Amino acid sequence: MHTIVVDLGHGDAGKGAVVDALSRDGHVAAVVRFNGGAQAAHNVVTEQGGHHTFAQFGSGTLRGVPTHLSRLMLVDPLALTAEADHLRALGVPDPYALLTVDRRALLTTPYHAAAGRLREQARGAARHGSCGMGVGESASYALTHPGDAPTAGDCTSRPRLLRLLRLLRDRLADALGGPLPAPPVEDCADAYAAFARTVTLTGDDELHRLVRRGPLVFEGAQGVLLDEWHGFHPYTTWSTTTFANARTLLAEADAPDGARRLGVVRTYTTRHGPGPLVTEDPALTAALPEPHNGTGRWQGAFRIGHFDAVAHAYAVEVCGGVDGLAVTHLDAPARAGLRICRGYDVDGEPVTRIEPGPAGDLARQAELTGRLLRARPARWDEPGSDPDAWTGALSALLNAPVVLESSGPTRQRLVDAGWFANDRGSTGKSKYVSGKGSSLSV
Repeated sequence: MHTIVVDLGHGDAGKGAVVDALSRDGHVAAVVRFNGGAQAAHNVVTEQGGHHTFAQFGSGTLRGVPTHLSRLMLVDPLALTAEADHLRALGVPDPYALLTVDRRALLTTPYHAAAGRLREQARGAARHGSCGMGVGESASYALTHPGDAPTAGDCTSRPRLLRLLRLLRDRLADALGGPLPAPPVEDCADAYAAFARTVTLTGDDELHRLVRRGPLVFEGAQGVLLDEWHGFHPYTTWSTTTFANARTLLAEADAPDGARRLGVVRTYTTRHGPGPLVTEDPALTAALPEPHNGTGRWQGAFRIGHFDAVAHAYAVEVCGGVDGLAVTHLDAPARAGLRICRGYDVDGEPVTRIEPGPAGDLARQAELTGRLLRARPARWDEPGSDPDAWTGALSALLNAPVVLESSGPTRQRLVDAGWFANDRGSTGKSKYVSGKGSSLSV
């Protein structure tokens, strides 16, 4: 049985540690990346103290598990080189031997990054919290110029790649009113040709082969609350962060019903950069230091709040439910007096549910964002410091069993190993209930 791992918050809940834990026993055939790009930052700390922030390589790499970058990834070959160098320093002798890349995956280039940063600078105080790596710009360019967006497969043809890169550079420069601060096209083409010679580029038959080779882990990037269609616009990512992309890939590989949906949550809610964070408490920033998530030049500050059950239940609902939960940072409640927010006050009205809207209605999502920026926590649960009380509370609130617990950077435990066996019936499907009909919603 395959497993799809998504973050039910704003990212940074611990997907890297979860995927690493699932990869430890040697039964996972490959990790498949199905959204986002080099802006992902999935931290893994080994039992020996080694640390790597996975961006494009899958988080099972330190366990020797191969990675497949699917057609829905946005690949940055230059960032990939730096990541491979660090993996070699950690003892992975040939990281590229563990990597396959779908030829159709879009490229993210220095021109996309430069353009995205200029747009973010122009927004001033109204910035969106971009990571500054050009992933959103790459997605936007591909939508506007679908026939001209460079892909991983284009790196095998220097003439075609040069033409696409020059077209890309010139269009973005024209749109932004001047030359972009980025390397010459010829230099990029040289680097991309080296990328094409080093990695294994694949066609659409690769996933067919992988799904029949053994269990796969589909590793999502960012979080559902940042989803391009269901997130709180405009503070979102240009990426579908729900289970949808992974399910699309499985359907294309003739395995539409062969995966469980695992949602990852922390015992507290975090957000990197601007946007709604109703339960934010600056005192928690000092109580819960974040060794791997600092203030980003483009993204902004790393912010911390108490667990927001209203927002996480919304994430579960827009995902169509989850089959299991991975709860991380179970050691944190004992250190910081964490609580669970079960309801807001919005303009004097009580709210216990965020009403999902149709996917892609960004005007509605922007209006929702405005209300959430005015929301204040109003109803609290206090489970105390007992990890079992927390897993019980979160399981009840999000209507799914907790199947993986994590305390600290290296202590992950499968609560029900049978959940990960090749038998969905061992624990049954999610008892998720949509919550439609509640009168206390925004």
